[in-house]
Amino acid sequence: MEETQKLPRRRRAARLKPLREILETMTGRVRQVLRQTKARVFQGITQYPTKILSVFEPHTEILRKGKTSKPNEFGNVVKVQEAENQIITHYEVFAERPEDSRLLVPAVEQHQRQFGRPPRMVAADTGFYSQKNERTIQAMGVRRVAVPSRSTKSSERRKLQRTRWFRSGQRWRTGCEGRISVLKRRHGLSRCRYRGFEGMQRWVGLGVIADNLIQIGRCLAVQKA
Repeated sequence: MEETQKLPRRRRAARLKPLREILETMTGRVRQVLRQTKARVFQGITQYPTKILSVFEPHTEILRKGKTSKPNEFGNVVKVQEAENQIITHYEVFAERPEDSRLLVPAVEQHQRQFGRPPRMVAADTGFYSQKNERTIQAMGVRRVAVPSRSTKSSERRKLQRTRWFRSGQRWRTGCEGRISVLKRRHGLSRCRYRGFEGMQRWVGLGVIADNLIQIGRCLAVQKA
């Protein structure tokens, strides 16, 4: 405070303005935490409106993936699209966790915008399945959709899901899960080192670029061998 008092009035105001904005932002977040804590303790309200989990990273969400070892994780959902040779063609970080079933058609649309044609095959896990999704992307030109139905009672559907190409697509999807693990382990996507939601988007993007450079280098080395 003594240092700022020695500055000319205009310079002092310029120096104090960003500090005041930070203080006002943090004060509002702390008050929000106090309100939601009181609601939880005294009223048993857990789904509080505009609930925040971190005063430093208010965009953070609770992610429940059904893991026994980690019932609750904190962060944001990232969607990764992968093509041949383990190249990531698109990624997206979501401020709010979407339903998986709403992501399948936009993923195919994104692929079509990038490459000028739909993919020959689409593979994803059961969360992405709906009959409407399957019919929509087939109408877009996708020939094979390897997305299993979670609880089908149709013998025809069960027979389809046992075909060689369908199981091959699901093996591909399992490999994509491994790509996510590599991004976390090798490129630091298990923890974002940047601040804010935009920082998280940048962090994920840099990890994707780094991994693609490694994969492209490996493919080129194989071609030259």
